[in-house]
Amino acid sequence: MKKIFDRFLMPEHPSDGSSDRRDFLRNAGLGGLSLGMMFDKLSNPYKTEQELEFITQKVGRDSKPSDLKITDMRVATLVGVPFSSPIIRIDTNQGLVGWGEVRDGASANYALMLKSRLLGKNPCNVEKIFKEIKQFGNHSRAAGGVCGVEMALWDLAGKAYNVPAYQLLGGKYRDFIRLYADTPEANTYEGFAENMKKRRDQGYTFLKMDFGIGMLADQPGMLVNASNWSVKRQWDDRESGKLGNYANTKHPFTRIQVTKKGLDKLVEHVGKVRDIVGYDTPLAADHFGHFDVNTAIQIGEAMEPFRLAWLEDLVPWFYTDQWKQISDAIETPTLTGEDIFLKEEFIKLIDAKAIDMIHPDLASSGGLLETKKIGDYAEEKGIPMAMHFAGSPISMMANVHCAAATENFVALEHHGVDVTGWEDIVTGLKPIADKGFVRVPEKPGLGVELNEDVAKKFLKKGATWFAPTDTWNTKDSADREWS
Repeated sequence: MKKIFDRFLMPEHPSDGSSDRRDFLRNAGLGGLSLGMMFDKLSNPYKTEQELEFITQKVGRDSKPSDLKITDMRVATLVGVPFSSPIIRIDTNQGLVGWGEVRDGASANYALMLKSRLLGKNPCNVEKIFKEIKQFGNHSRAAGGVCGVEMALWDLAGKAYNVPAYQLLGGKYRDFIRLYADTPEANTYEGFAENMKKRRDQGYTFLKMDFGIGMLADQPGMLVNASNWSVKRQWDDRESGKLGNYANTKHPFTRIQVTKKGLDKLVEHVGKVRDIVGYDTPLAADHFGHFDVNTAIQIGEAMEPFRLAWLEDLVPWFYTDQWKQISDAIETPTLTGEDIFLKEEFIKLIDAKAIDMIHPDLASSGGLLETKKIGDYAEEKGIPMAMHFAGSPISMMANVHCAAATENFVALEHHGVDVTGWEDIVTGLKPIADKGFVRVPEKPGLGVELNEDVAKKFLKKGATWFAPTDTWNTKDSADREWS
């Protein structure tokens, strides 16, 4: 017994210095506890492990990433950031917390149904877990749960190994991430010019504008066959009309056409905007409305004098042959991809030479690693990657780390430029957007933490704040995809 006491109390390498005494005093608070646990270990080794886990449950143990386990997952849905965004919190047995985000406009349940597949697993095995849960994602918002969880896993892995997420993706190509901002709408060109001046004063060097056929609706002689559709409400999937719901009718099936008068109006509009912006600043064009390939080509040809950075989502992303037809016919770059889940569908578009640029939304495309794989494949084929984003700073940081680690990255969308208090939703990086760029954070994981005091101000009315989610703890389905 004396030998046991000697081994416990005496240093392995005695010295005359005071450091041993300081170490002894610093650890004295645990001395009696450790002695008690030592005796317990002699009689019941398992009891000692239980005691140690209980006593140190709130102690940071990020030096043991191999022992890290997921113990809980909860959500809180924020609104007005700029849209609705469920925030994921994944807890672990070592006190580390990982933050993720379900894509804007998607249900938190897409993430919660994955909880039973995560409990007890080591979050550092990001790719392994992703391969197990990706079967529960799909295109657009249905991918939000899988992608949000993947973000949180990288946040945890980075914190466990004490490195920023980009380092785990292979390192970074750049220290700053360029942002592109939507141009604020206005009732007059004078007002639009003032808004553009505001963007320039904020430092943005890459802009995007909206000019679709919605601006031509209700004007005589501009559109053919538009009177039977709610053209101005292309995002409202609740309104049904005589011919169906415009928002949910795929582009070729509306049979809407733009007249010569309508094309001239679009040309006049974009020309005035270009005069305001100038030609030194890249200017991209967002979603146009629902019409067929022929009209898309006519609009594309009319826009060629303005050297736009890209024309976005002229037809749905899955019409590969139609995209190739459009891209082959016009000189302005074509772009799509914000609703695509996983790399396989991007590969189809790229291999078919159907588009000039890809545009994944990391909260739909598969998260950080899958999006980097998408970018890397495109880079090998000579295709640049811009990134779509319309969420909170949590998701933005996931995008920033992925963009930093991907060579062919061009610019990342920032849809919350004008949301008051947006940057204060998190702590850890201030300012986030600085003169149109984001400095890549060097803190572990995603590099930010949720600022609960501010984030609660954005909490969806009637929603809970990271309430218990025990009803999602039990797995009730076999997941194997093969026999």
